[in-house]
Amino acid sequence: MKMKIAILTGGGDCPGLNGAIKWVTKSALDSRIAANRSVSFDVIGIVEGWRGITDVDPDDQKSCARYIKYLDEEVVRTWDRHGGTNLGTSRTNPFNPKNDRSARLIDNIKKLGIDAIVAIGGEDTLGVAYKLHQLGIKTVGIPKTIDLDLAGTEYSLGFDTAVNIITEEIDRLRTTAGSHSRIFVVETMGRNAGWLALRGGECSGAYIILIPEYPFDMDKVCELLRERKGREINYSIIVVAEGAKLSGRQEFLKDNHVDDFGHVSVGGIANYVAHEIEKRTGLESRHISLSHLQRGGTPSAHDRLMARWFGIAAVDMIVNGDFGRMVSLGQGEITTAPLEGIVNKLKLVDVEKYYDAERYNGRRTIF
Repeated sequence: MKMKIAILTGGGDCPGLNGAIKWVTKSALDSRIAANRSVSFDVIGIVEGWRGITDVDPDDQKSCARYIKYLDEEVVRTWDRHGGTNLGTSRTNPFNPKNDRSARLIDNIKKLGIDAIVAIGGEDTLGVAYKLHQLGIKTVGIPKTIDLDLAGTEYSLGFDTAVNIITEEIDRLRTTAGSHSRIFVVETMGRNAGWLALRGGECSGAYIILIPEYPFDMDKVCELLRERKGREINYSIIVVAEGAKLSGRQEFLKDNHVDDFGHVSVGGIANYVAHEIEKRTGLESRHISLSHLQRGGTPSAHDRLMARWFGIAAVDMIVNGDFGRMVSLGQGEITTAPLEGIVNKLKLVDVEKYYDAERYNGRRTIF
């Protein structure tokens, strides 16, 4: 029996996506492994995620050339060395109630002869995969999000590289912060979950870390800074997640844009915090948003390894008929989790376990 696997990436790009695509392809087409399987595979890549497979016209050669890439071991040989996604991505939601195109999506899947879809993405991308599974389409998920907020897995592609980037950029900021005796407020990604800010702040030795899971008080932030002034060094680094909130207030919004999945654009909290610190304490403060820098660059060794393991596991799941599930990491081992379990469920920072609400920082006790 022969099956056609389609691979796509959705949502924000990040390091590790190309590695996962590579290892799905190599595992599916490995001749030594194929000899022991009851099924063989063809592999195609879908350009621009769910948009590509929805917009493509299967009856038009130019359209297919635009949205479909035929993958083999030679094509993907070096992909794991590079960040981003060579297939392109989008935030398209075919099930958007304002413009439901799910019927066209399903029709295209059938016309293209796709037997199984490997969707690499976060909650939104994998949520579409789950809906397709409910409608009889064979889907498998690979977790990707630098926010690390996907339920059902201890790790998602891109997180380790993003933490490394945050650490590296803050290390660079220290030279100018120290030279000018300034406070720098660094804004990281993290709409609902503070994992990036917390781990990035811990790794870089930030003095204060503000996360969405624990609304903060500006007076407390200023008090902590006054306590430190003259006691240790003449500057401080504050890391704040983009979705962090003042007590009693909602998150800051960049603009009025709402994406296909109903998400607003958050951001601007670092600017506010830096301004308030200077106004209230007289301490010179600056802010910087790391923004898309956190998604860029080549994948770390850990993300390359996880991309390999996740990609291989996704093919094993297809061989075993384990559909409607996502590859995951649980207790340090590769396993699977139902896609149903990640829909509308986020893995947030356990404040009691990991956060020191008195210091606005990571805990200094382990047990």
